[in-house]
Amino acid sequence: MNKILIIEDDLRVAELIKRGLDEQGFKTTLAYDGLLGKKLALSNEFDLIITDIILPKIDGLELCKEIRRAKPSTPIIMLTALGTTDDKVEGFDAGADDYLVKPFEMRELVVRIKALLNRASRSVETSPIVRYADLELNQNTKQVTRNGVEIDLTPKEFKLLEYLMLNPERVLSRAEIAEKVWDTHFDTGTNFIDVYINYLRKKVDKEFDSKLIHTKSGMGFVLRMEQ
Repeated sequence: MNKILIIEDDLRVAELIKRGLDEQGFKTTLAYDGLLGKKLALSNEFDLIITDIILPKIDGLELCKEIRRAKPSTPIIMLTALGTTDDKVEGFDAGADDYLVKPFEMRELVVRIKALLNRASRSVETSPIVRYADLELNQNTKQVTRNGVEIDLTPKEFKLLEYLMLNPERVLSRAEIAEKVWDTHFDTGTNFIDVYINYLRKKVDKEFDSKLIHTKSGMGFVLRMEQ
């Protein structure tokens, strides 16, 4: 039975989530503020954590950062009424794996949870080192280097680059990236993927003569050596 920690200060919302997940066979624990949520998260083993952003005592973004430092592999879903691209970027940069805007349907939350749990349970018995050209990514240590120069990436930037490197020289659509990297489907017309691609370009390509991340107009993005 998967154990889930729910950190939500709205008692009605918290109870609704708990009831819905309990009915799905999950074992849930509730925390009504960020401080208690932090204590529970760091002193127990949970398979997944759900947290609101606006919380008393410790806000969800700071809480997410602290949990991520201590529990780098525990999936985290953020729940919030804030749904702009900037809000989502801030949440993912704090270390969240997924982002659900209120109000939402319980079945959508359950789908997101199952997707993250399935991803977390996959074990890859191969070398943790992924290489393309002079770019190197370590899936265990989360370190990225290019031509020996270390590149500092946020958790979501790392996951996006990892997917690009695991699928080199293949054009990846925005829809595929959203599904495979974020386990979700963003609204048509979102520039969310483009925002993260631009972040990666600034860190991976800007200081180097050879560019690796390219846009295929009307199709998506591809990791390849310049022709």
